[in-house]
Amino acid sequence: MTTARGEEPAIIANARLTGSERTDPFGSEPVDVHLADGLVVDIAPAGALPRHGAVLDADGGWVIPGLWDHHVHVVQWALAAQRVPLGEATSAAHAAAIMADAPVLPDGRSVGTGFRDALWPDEPSLELLDAATGLVPTYLINADVHSVWLNSAALRREGFQPDGAGVLREEPAFEVSRRLNAVEPGTADPLVARMAEDAATRGVVGLVDLDMAWNEEAWARRLAAGFDALRVSFGIYPEFLDRAIAEGLQTGDRARGADSDLVRVGPLKVITDGSLGTRTAACSHPYAGDPHNHGLLTVDLANLVDLMTRATGAGIASAIHAIGDVANSHALEAFAATGAWGTIEHAQLVAHADIPRFARLGVGASVQPEHAIDDRDVTDALWRDQTAQPYPLRALADSGATLFFGSDAPVSALDPWAAMAAAVFRVRDGREAWQPHERVEAATALAASTRGGSTTPARVEPGDPADLAVCERDPLTADAAQLRAMRVSATLLGGRLTHLA
Repeated sequence: MTTARGEEPAIIANARLTGSERTDPFGSEPVDVHLADGLVVDIAPAGALPRHGAVLDADGGWVIPGLWDHHVHVVQWALAAQRVPLGEATSAAHAAAIMADAPVLPDGRSVGTGFRDALWPDEPSLELLDAATGLVPTYLINADVHSVWLNSAALRREGFQPDGAGVLREEPAFEVSRRLNAVEPGTADPLVARMAEDAATRGVVGLVDLDMAWNEEAWARRLAAGFDALRVSFGIYPEFLDRAIAEGLQTGDRARGADSDLVRVGPLKVITDGSLGTRTAACSHPYAGDPHNHGLLTVDLANLVDLMTRATGAGIASAIHAIGDVANSHALEAFAATGAWGTIEHAQLVAHADIPRFARLGVGASVQPEHAIDDRDVTDALWRDQTAQPYPLRALADSGATLFFGSDAPVSALDPWAAMAAAVFRVRDGREAWQPHERVEAATALAASTRGGSTTPARVEPGDPADLAVCERDPLTADAAQLRAMRVSATLLGGRLTHLA
C-alpha cells in the first residue's frame, strides 16, 4: 500500500538511522522502522520482518526524531505573510521609501516588519516617515520586536503623542504589537494553519508558542477547527499569571476544552530586559559610542523572584527572557532563590562566571543560533567593549547545560535547519565563520532541535513516540549549505503523516 498525508504508515521502509548517542546495532545499514498506535514498536534490518499495512518508502533517507522550535511568537510569525518585509532596508530613508508603496490592510493600516536599524547611517524620524506615507497609519516593526517606528497617523490611532522620532521601545512597542496581532480568528487561524503546515515540511513536529496573549482559548479553538499539524506548548505572561493559578493551570497539562492532547500548558514567560538591536539589553558595560547606555532591566530582581515563586508553587515552569549579561545574572539568581525550573530565553551575552551556573541550577538555555549570524556585525560594533561571552553555545554545552534551539520567529524564520547550520558552522552568505570557538557538534545541534534538548534528546527507539522526520542527508555529516537546503521527504506526528513530499 502507498501512503498519503494524513495516513498512518505501519512501516518506514529502507531507512537509515542517525543521531546522537545511538544504541542500535545497525550503523549505516538500511532498516525498517515499524510503527503502531503512535509509537515506534520495532526496528529491524530492511525486509527482515514482514511488511504488513501501509509502507512509507524512505528510499535510503535518514530517519531522525521530529524537530522542535522552542521559541515562536505564533500569530506574529503567521501574520508576517501579510506584512511588508524590511530586512533589506539599508537606511531609515530606504525603509520609509519601501513603506510608501506598501499595501493597506483591511483594517486600514500598513505594516512592515523586520528592519534592523542599529547600524543605519541615518535615524528614524517622524518627518521622514510622514513624508513617505502620508495619512495612512503606518507601522514598522523592528526585527527584534522591541521597537516600532510609527508615522503620525499611526501614533494618533494608537493614542500616543507624536514626537520627533515616532519610535516606541519596550512595553509601548509590545502594546502596539499586541494590538496589531489582535486580528479576527477568521483571519489569523488560517494563517496559523498555513504556518504549521510549512513548519511540517521542515520536519517540525512541535513548538513553544510565546505569543503575548492568553493563549489557551485560541489553541482550543484551533484544535476544535481541525488543527493537527504540530504539538504546541503555550506560554503564560505575568499579566495572566494570577488567572492561570486561579484556574489551576500547570505546565504539561493539556489545553482545556480540547479533545486533542496536541496542545499543552507551557511556562511563565517574563521579559526582564530589552534587546541588542534596540540597544536596551541590560549589560555590565555601556554600548559602544553611547557611554551612558547600559540598557535596562524591565523587571527587577525582587519582582522576578516573586513571579517565579508564585509560578513554581503552582506547578508552572519559568521561561525568562534575558539577553544582556546583567539580565542573565539576575535570571540565574532568581532561579537559585526560587527553586524554579525551566529556561533562560536567548542568553545572548553571558558572563564567563555565569556559564557553568546554567548546568548547576538545571536551567536550560533556550537559544536562537541564527541570531548570532544576523547580529554578528551589530555585536562586533555595539558590544565590542563587553567582557562577557556573546552568543555562547559551545561554552554552555561543554559546561553540561541543556541547549534548546529555536528561531524566535518572526525575528528569524522558523527553520530548524538554518538554526543547526548556524550553530555548527557559525557562517552564512560566504563569509568567514564568526567566533568559531563557539561552534557545537552536529549531534549536539540535532539533539538541541528535538523536544528534550541537547542533554536528553528525543530518539528513534522502540517505545518512543513516532514523532519522526525523513530527510535526504545525514544531518551529522552535512555541510552548512546542505543543512540550510535540507529536504525533508516526510514528517510524522504520532505516526500520522503531516507532510509527504
